[in-house]
Amino acid sequence: MKVSDYVLGRLREWEVEYVFAYPGDGINGLLAAWGRAEEEGPRFVQARHEEMAAFQAVGYAKFSGRTGVCCATSGPGAIHLLNGLYDAKLDHVPVVAIVGQTDRTAMGGSYQQEVDLLSLYKDVASEFCEMVTVPAQLPNVLDRAMRIAATRRTVTAVIIPADVQELDHEPPAHAFKQVPSSLGVPRYAPVPAEQDLARAAEVLNAGEKVAMLIGQGARHARAEVEQVADLLGAGVAKALLGKDALPDTLPYVTGSIGLLGTRASYELMRDCDTLLVVGSSFPYTQFLPEFDQARAVQIDLDPSMVGLRYPFEVNLVGDAGEALRRLVPMLEHKADRTWRKTVEENAARWWEVMQRRAEVSADPINPEYVVHTLDALLPDNAIVAADSGSAANWYARHLRFREGMRGSLSGTLATMGPGVPYVIGAKFAHPDRPAIAIVGDGAMQMNGLAELITAAKYYQEWADPRLVVAVLNNHDLNQVTWEMRAMQGAPQFEASQSLPDVRYADIASTFGLYGARVERPEDVETVWRQALAAERPFVIDFRTDPAVPPIPPHADWDQVKATAKSVLKGDSDRGAVVRQGVKAKLQEFLPGHGGK
Repeated sequence: MKVSDYVLGRLREWEVEYVFAYPGDGINGLLAAWGRAEEEGPRFVQARHEEMAAFQAVGYAKFSGRTGVCCATSGPGAIHLLNGLYDAKLDHVPVVAIVGQTDRTAMGGSYQQEVDLLSLYKDVASEFCEMVTVPAQLPNVLDRAMRIAATRRTVTAVIIPADVQELDHEPPAHAFKQVPSSLGVPRYAPVPAEQDLARAAEVLNAGEKVAMLIGQGARHARAEVEQVADLLGAGVAKALLGKDALPDTLPYVTGSIGLLGTRASYELMRDCDTLLVVGSSFPYTQFLPEFDQARAVQIDLDPSMVGLRYPFEVNLVGDAGEALRRLVPMLEHKADRTWRKTVEENAARWWEVMQRRAEVSADPINPEYVVHTLDALLPDNAIVAADSGSAANWYARHLRFREGMRGSLSGTLATMGPGVPYVIGAKFAHPDRPAIAIVGDGAMQMNGLAELITAAKYYQEWADPRLVVAVLNNHDLNQVTWEMRAMQGAPQFEASQSLPDVRYADIASTFGLYGARVERPEDVETVWRQALAAERPFVIDFRTDPAVPPIPPHADWDQVKATAKSVLKGDSDRGAVVRQGVKAKLQEFLPGHGGK
């Protein structure tokens, strides 16, 4: 048995199903071992690019709850993995990277593709990064990489030089300076101390207007979150990574929070007197209550993540479900439901506003209408990924997740490009469930197009072949364009923002997939239905209007008016036309405020 054979065998013992990878001579030994292993597994899944392999591993991990594994060659291959690995690290997703390196005899000799990978990976795999230089280091290095990734929800890396892969495997001996190992990840759920729980209960019981903010750390504690929310008469807002942690069909759920969030969540935080944060490290303090406004409690599994975003009065370190279960007997049922009623009215009004915004005419199609239409058509077991950009706005605001649905995006890194590889990873995690990616044309041109080839390569193996890629094609890097306007007061910089028109559906057809280009609002629902019923992956090219603004939910209307006035100044005939267009657009997209 070669070292490379042992690596694959050990991954099998860890019940790793797939390794998302791209070949190269720095991992030739591993590739040969895969050839010898035949159907034993783990399966080698070939991406089109190492960054996409890492994103697929992240998508697999996010939607399966298991550890994702990716693999790449030395030098450029290992470098290409980094963006996807940082996505995993910042979103607290367990991913193990296995990378090749030049032969040990060449190290330090400025050899071809020689990169100091230990230094390069020092940050992204800061919890554990080791290079195997002799066979006896295995299995310890690989086992620790798997265990640390899973228990600390982070990225780890194992570097294996090409010549080591070809050596005969030698297990560690029962001897001095030999390190044995064992398999398995222990199940544990830490709980806060009783006195800390009692302090938290005192704060929460004293509040009259309780707001809850939950993140992905509360996903497994849905029943407990609902019970606490009911006892406290609280409204519940969701960080973007926790969008699928609680159904939006509950009337007191106000939806996403932050720049991409809802008006109802903004009002929840603006008016509350008590805040309970569960399983979230939501970073934007300005969307939380004023510092002297609310008493606050936080629950988080990671002690390094408590107390970061707000002056919390009580910080509870522990598993969300276990902590809430122990907290429930200490909480008093709030008889006065006035606050809850207000929260529910605000949430209901927000969804009415979303309906009206979706109905506003645009040239040629309102992107909000595209995503709002999907909302009612989503299958109950759908998995949805959004790419970074204005697509994330519409995903955050217009999709109401029901029980059983899953969704995610690049929450903390907010990198472009993970939408399509995420859903490919999701299809390997759940081949029997439909998956939908909502991406902008910028992200699609950056790397989504190539990964359609990966979908075409593997879709026939999936029990449910439905994978829909919806491209919001507005010929503009839209989120940055609007950020330039809002933050710098600058018009669109064409050289950086303008994108060429690409026939995405036609390209999909050349790969053996289905596709359709939609240029009229009346065709939107029909094509969504067609795609969601297709027996192979389907790309929808929606021609959307770049002039639809992703207006943030917070009500700084003085700033809005000042910006509008600066745009509306001028005396030329051309300026008058532009002013009228801008004025009309603002009035249309600010319903509920009288067009002021």
